[in-house]
Amino acid sequence: MFVGDSMTIGSTGDFTWRYRMWQHLNAAYDGPYRIVGPRHTLHDPTAGTATSSAYADPGFPDGARRHLAGWGEGWLHMAPLIGDAVRRYEADTLLVSLGLIDLGFYTNAEQTAENVRRFVAQARQAAPHIRAVLIPVIPNVRAAADAAFGAECTRFNELLAKAVADLSTPASPLLLASEPAAWETGRATYDGTHPSECGEHLLAGAFADAMHQAWGVGGPYTAGAPAGAVAPV
Repeated sequence: MFVGDSMTIGSTGDFTWRYRMWQHLNAAYDGPYRIVGPRHTLHDPTAGTATSSAYADPGFPDGARRHLAGWGEGWLHMAPLIGDAVRRYEADTLLVSLGLIDLGFYTNAEQTAENVRRFVAQARQAAPHIRAVLIPVIPNVRAAADAAFGAECTRFNELLAKAVADLSTPASPLLLASEPAAWETGRATYDGTHPSECGEHLLAGAFADAMHQAWGVGGPYTAGAPAGAVAPV
């Protein structure tokens, strides 16, 4: 299950990094899998609602579009939702990209880190053996221009790493994905925050490589790898 904010849900006309991950799993993972979640649409910037089905690739199957992501939603919003979503859709692996919205509008670094811990607790209550990959807040235009906000992002990333280290267990492992080494906002985003096609590949690669290195899932990420036989979704 993909869990995230505007960078994960995407908007009208995007491929999304979720699509890139679906391509990667089809090409590199030799077992059956399902992508699950209560939502399947993109954000429609004209309407201001999550009602768009206009993915850049119309052949992206509906089942593979499933997610729990929302424009303007963060750890604060997802912590109360994750337990029910995991339980209803029988998720066993979470790929989570959250935090920028929290720090920008709702909570400071320490409060956001507490919501990370609340999120993990709720997910485990629903599925004690859940595993998750979490990615830090990655470089963005506001953090570069606003020193105080940039410091909050840095502090949160430190607290996120600590939470992953504190909370990971053999029965319910947590991974901290690496910030994509090649992430440059001018190339990896189209507006300083949201991923361009290049950025979509970098985000998918960060998650894919973490799962491959730690859990042996699939293989190393190769940008633009063609989809193989479509797995069940």
